[in-house]
Amino acid sequence: MPRLEDKYYWRADDIPQKLQPFYQGYSKVSGHKLLGELSGTVYMKSNREYGHYGIATVDKYGKIHVNPYIQITSDEWAYVLAHCLLHLAFGHFDDAKIPKDDFNNFNSELWNKACDIYITRFLYDIDFGTPLTDDPADFYSIKLNDEAKIYEHLVYLNENVSDNSVLNKSDLNKKSSYSIYGTNGDQKDMLGLDKPIVYKNGEHNQFIEDFSLAINRSVSNAVHFAGGYDNFKEDSVIKKASNWFLTHYPLLGGLASSFKIIENPDMCYKYEIHIAAVDISAGEIYVNTSANLTEEEWKFVLAHEYLHAGLSHHKRCLGRNKYLWNVACDYVINDWLIEMQIGKMPEEGLLFDKDLHGYSAEAIYDIIIKEMRKSKKHATFRGFGHGDIMTDNVKGFASNIHAKGITLDEFFKNALKEGLDFHNSNNRGYLPAGLIEEIKALSTPPIPWEVELGNWFDINFPPLEKHRTYARPSRRQGATPDIPRPRYVLMEEDKLSRTFGVVIDTSGSMSTKQIGLALGAIASYAVSKDVPLVRVVFCDADAYDAGYMTPYDVAGKVKIIGRGGTILQPAITLLEKAKDFPKDGPILIITDGYIENRISIHIEHAYLLPKGNKLPFNPKGKVFYFK
Repeated sequence: MPRLEDKYYWRADDIPQKLQPFYQGYSKVSGHKLLGELSGTVYMKSNREYGHYGIATVDKYGKIHVNPYIQITSDEWAYVLAHCLLHLAFGHFDDAKIPKDDFNNFNSELWNKACDIYITRFLYDIDFGTPLTDDPADFYSIKLNDEAKIYEHLVYLNENVSDNSVLNKSDLNKKSSYSIYGTNGDQKDMLGLDKPIVYKNGEHNQFIEDFSLAINRSVSNAVHFAGGYDNFKEDSVIKKASNWFLTHYPLLGGLASSFKIIENPDMCYKYEIHIAAVDISAGEIYVNTSANLTEEEWKFVLAHEYLHAGLSHHKRCLGRNKYLWNVACDYVINDWLIEMQIGKMPEEGLLFDKDLHGYSAEAIYDIIIKEMRKSKKHATFRGFGHGDIMTDNVKGFASNIHAKGITLDEFFKNALKEGLDFHNSNNRGYLPAGLIEEIKALSTPPIPWEVELGNWFDINFPPLEKHRTYARPSRRQGATPDIPRPRYVLMEEDKLSRTFGVVIDTSGSMSTKQIGLALGAIASYAVSKDVPLVRVVFCDADAYDAGYMTPYDVAGKVKIIGRGGTILQPAITLLEKAKDFPKDGPILIITDGYIENRISIHIEHAYLLPKGNKLPFNPKGKVFYFK
């Protein structure tokens, strides 16, 4: 909406009679569905500050100066203000817009007039306000839908119409008169054309973007209402699709009840939503009504977004490429929905491949990451290059879930679990095994990180075989004291080869408590797995080799050194090249994740990170998260 810098700030009933037409004209522009969305600031001048014939001017900064005391009607004022706003909206001050064929001979007056003609014709087409002149189409035989073409024609007339020409009188008026099409008498109404605006890479003309948004909004609203879609109509096709889950499909009914469906073309345009997207943290699903889907197709789309939320896909990315993870999840969900026969698959915006049937999202991600260029061309329901799992956090979650003492993730997990129980108990239809497994996995408490770490130790350090020995006889049984009996011992060479490396990130971002917690768990498992010595390397910007330590020393006597930046590769390289470290010895890396973007490790390894942190790359080894 154009802003009015009014130094008087009149109340509606106190506006002087002479100024009322201007204020009424400004109100007509502001209230227009298209022109009211344009940007610009209107400044009021006095008669003394303007020439006798001057009404309004506009500069490249968006300032519109008007003489509100000029006695024209309110409809003519509406036309004048719209005319100036459209100079900005059409980018008439932009260097890129101005013809460049012969810039040295660029005629700013003729360019201003060409733009005035173009806007005058535009306002005639949309029938807005009362023009100050006749329709230029009555005077010019060329098409008036391109400023550059109009400018070329005016240049031609200016150079080729002679005083003795038959067309002399009318054409000379066309090439010199600004009182006909401009808003500033016989002067230019565009100020600053001598230095057009040049936008650098990444910069945009906000006036043009606002105009584009206004046009899209007008078209979307027209399609929106013509198609029978109305945010306030409870019988819209999308509302019917949403209500179907509440009454007929209990598996997703709980999720459907917790989400608000937003049928807002403006929101969809702003966030580039082609069909639909879900903002899980806001508890909202945005649908683009101009997609013109049927009720059955909307059922498919809504179920798709419900499952994104219910299966916590936004939380399971864990450092992966967000868009490709979204694509992988889409393949899985769409496969399930087709198998479950929920709604009808839309003809566009669908990721589906029969060859990926039965794969998990993690497995599909590992496949498509190998073909990243190809995979990034796939379109989600939001569109090309955008995931329909929105992480923009447009709003805060607006429901009363938190007031009940339940986290958002817990609520969605419970809704899916209860829906599954009801679905199965009432025999409501077939469900894919993969979906059932994921729902059950979500409702099962996660395995503590210490247990996961213990499993890693079990794999890398299986129980040692005990050998019988008579080297030192055991105690004889009381019943047969004369018979020596063997005892079982571990061979010393087996124990000596049983070791692993620990790389400890000692940068300033790692707390002593975090390091101590991780080292304590490592030491306890090392003792239980008969690991006599552990090779410890501290690392921040450089590697500090602490040598071999017993598990007890690692747990309680380690002196942390370093506390600088964080580069772990030197420590990894040190262990891999150390002659006294086994070539197949595993490495545990304790870090907070604020490290270099790439690490090269050629042997078995795993990472220990504080919960909530993530690595800046896709790790090949296991990742354990401790609290």
